[in-house]
Amino acid sequence: MNYHSASAKKISPILEATFWMVGALLSFTLMAVSIRELHGEIHAFEVQFFRSVGALMVLTPIIIYKGWACLKTQKPKLHLFRNLVHLLAQLGWISGLMLLPLAEVFAIEFTTPIWAALIAVLFLGEKFNLGRLASILLGFIGIIIIVRPGVTSINPGTIFVLAAAIGFALTLTSTKQLTKTELPLTILIYMALIQLPIGAAMSSMVWVTPDQNQLFWLFAVGIVSLSAHYCSARALSLADATVVVPMDFMRLPLIILVGYLLYNESAKFVVILGATIIFAGNYFSIRYEQKLSKLRSNI
Repeated sequence: MNYHSASAKKISPILEATFWMVGALLSFTLMAVSIRELHGEIHAFEVQFFRSVGALMVLTPIIIYKGWACLKTQKPKLHLFRNLVHLLAQLGWISGLMLLPLAEVFAIEFTTPIWAALIAVLFLGEKFNLGRLASILLGFIGIIIIVRPGVTSINPGTIFVLAAAIGFALTLTSTKQLTKTELPLTILIYMALIQLPIGAAMSSMVWVTPDQNQLFWLFAVGIVSLSAHYCSARALSLADATVVVPMDFMRLPLIILVGYLLYNESAKFVVILGATIIFAGNYFSIRYEQKLSKLRSNI
């Protein structure tokens, strides 16, 4: 008699990655909604402070369980640089969410890999290739379609989100360097520890004591921001980027639906078109890099 039930069989990595990406999509969407619910009531500085508080509340039990060894680092200066840039990028993203339709914020944020590729070529000495060229060119075309400079006046929120995307690209590049010697948990812990006192100092200048409803949304930002990054990382560890990145693009139709249902926002055709072109450049670049990697491994 076979005692091995079907439930004992391993879930395929792609299916498991899909589950994690659903978690990431929901987390990113909930984070955007949480910030939007605080619009006009709580300053971005205070939102950022509570984001760090919420993250540290989740991480503290893990630190106690894992032990203080998870705080050891070989690159304290890089942690500091990464988190200063990430803090500014987060403030730009939060400000953008309060000024722009949700779909437009997510569409512009898709340029982050393009800026990361440009930084890698200009400052890290990585080679320029056809994949990166396509990613950068299509990315700029997509942004021009979304922003339409000269056709419509540029919303300050657009500048904030573009600056945030560049900041996130620098953060990604720094994270890539840190992962060579640091645990992912260590990177998350230092993110909370470094950004918390800075956020406290900034929020003290604009402090508004939150009520119960506002506290709920403030702590939601901190918790779902952690879960978003953790779920994305788990998905990438289980499946190829060519599988995960198209799933990540599903954030756009999801946030369009949420924006319509909750805030009566309708996504402009130019935003969807521009985001699709940006995604096409990112996806082509990933496929091209993988092709090059396979060729090198066969030599």
